[in-house]
Amino acid sequence: MRRPVLIALGSALLLAGCGGGKTVAPLPETVEGSVPATTQTQPTPQLPKGDPAAGKAVFASAGCTSCHTLKAANATGTVGPNLDEAKPPLSLIIDRVENGKPPMPAFKGQLSDKQIADVAAFVFQSTHS
Repeated sequence: MRRPVLIALGSALLLAGCGGGKTVAPLPETVEGSVPATTQTQPTPQLPKGDPAAGKAVFASAGCTSCHTLKAANATGTVGPNLDEAKPPLSLIIDRVENGKPPMPAFKGQLSDKQIADVAAFVFQSTHS
């Protein structure tokens, strides 16, 4: 009768030791074969190409000059970010013009896709040249 009790007690102690710490994963000592190179990349989103010259007119007519500083537009607004200093990427410019970010309103629906592409091209070219 003592033997089953000792076996049960020994088994319980052994199992208790297995679950009471951090989890570790075995590491292989050697790797056979080669690891395939990752060839999948995320496609670069196609950003619309705009006309910077037409975008300058959109920047003025849409009221951007009253809120933003942009030397190329002779704009000295202080409500929104100083675009000369911020130098935003093209994708961010398009996103902000389309969707806004308070206090800036969204212009999607007010400006055509072409006008948005044009004003984004103007701001980008003006701040990255």
